[in-house]
Amino acid sequence: MKRYASLAAGLLLLVVGSAARAEDAKPFITNKDVDLTMILPPPPANDSAETKAELGEVLTMQVTRTPEMEARAIADAEENVWRFADVMGPNFNKDKLPKFSAFFDRVVETEGAVVDPAKDVWKRPRPHQLSDLVKPVVKLSSSGSWPSGHATVGTIMGIILSDMVPERRAEIMARAAEFAHNRIVGGIHYPSDVEMGKISGSVIAAVLLNRDDFKAEYDVARAELRSDLGM
Repeated sequence: MKRYASLAAGLLLLVVGSAARAEDAKPFITNKDVDLTMILPPPPANDSAETKAELGEVLTMQVTRTPEMEARAIADAEENVWRFADVMGPNFNKDKLPKFSAFFDRVVETEGAVVDPAKDVWKRPRPHQLSDLVKPVVKLSSSGSWPSGHATVGTIMGIILSDMVPERRAEIMARAAEFAHNRIVGGIHYPSDVEMGKISGSVIAAVLLNRDDFKAEYDVARAELRSDLGM
C-alpha cells in the first residue's frame, strides 16, 4: 500500500545510520535486537472500514484466482530459500550448497525469532477467523496475522540473495514480491499484513547486513553460491 512507502523508507534510513540442519539453526538476532512493536503501527481494528475493505479484497481474490495461482501459493507456503530456484537456475540445489543452506536456515530462524513475538502482541485474527466466507487454499494458521511472517522472510531472503547475486537482482526481488503476494492469493493474509511483512523484512535485512557475525557467514555462503553458479 502506497501509504506505507514513506514509513518503509524512513525506517530503513534509521536502521542502517553453523548448523547443517534447519531444526538446529540459531537465529542471528531476536526481537530483543529488533522490536517490531516499536517500529510498526498497530493493525486496523477488526470492525474498522479498512479491515472490512481488506476482507473484500481477500474474497475477490478467492473468486478470481486460477488453479495455477493456487498451486503456486500452496508451494510458496514452504519457508526456505529454495523457492527461488526458478530464477536462480538448475545449479541452485541444496545438496550442492551445504554452507549456503545452513546460512539461510539461520536467516529463516531469524524471521521467526523477530516476528513471532510481535504477532503475539497484536494478535490480529486471520481473514478466515473473521469471516466464514474466506476459504484458504494453504495450511490454516491461528498465529497473529500482523505482520506476515512469510512476506517478512521472503523479503529478507530476496534482499540477501540479490546482494549475493546482483546480476539477478530484478528477478530475485520480483520473486520475493510474488512469494509475499501469494499469502493473499492463498487466502491466509490481508494485503496490509503483507505490506508490513515487507517493511519488517527490509528492516531486519538492513540490521543483519551491518553485523560482523552475520557478515562472516554471509561471505562463506556467497562464495560457495557464486562458485556453484559459475560466477
